[in-house]
Amino acid sequence: MTFSIVACDLKSKTWGVAVASKFPAVGAVVPWAQAGAGAVATQSFANTAFGPGGLEIMAHGMSAKETLAGLLRNDPDRELRQVGLVDAKGRSATFTGDGCFPWAGGATGRGYAIQGNILAGGKS
Repeated sequence: MTFSIVACDLKSKTWGVAVASKFPAVGAVVPWAQAGAGAVATQSFANTAFGPGGLEIMAHGMSAKETLAGLLRNDPDRELRQVGLVDAKGRSATFTGDGCFPWAGGATGRGYAIQGNILAGGKS
C-alpha cells in the first residue's frame, strides 16, 4: 500500500509531498519538491529520475501535465508507474499505469494530486 499527496498553497507559495506506505524508507524515494518549481511524488516501481527530472522541467515553466507527458514518453516501464505533480502555478497532473497493483488510481484538482495503489478500493 502506498498513498501520496502532492499539494501547494499558492497564497503562501509553499509546496509539499506527504506519503504513507507499507514499504520501509519510502520517504527517500517518493517525495520531491523545489522552491519556485513545484513538487512530485513517484511511486509504484518508482522511477527516481522522475523527481529531479520533473522539477527541472517545471522550473523552466512547463506545466505539470506537459512535464508528466515528457517523463512518461521515454519510460519503457511507464505502465508500472504512478506519479503526481503540482507545478509552480498550482496546475496538477497524475498518472497510474495499467500495470499497477489493484486498487490503484489518482485524483487531481487545483493545487493537488493524490495517488494510491494496493488500496482496498476507489472512492465511492
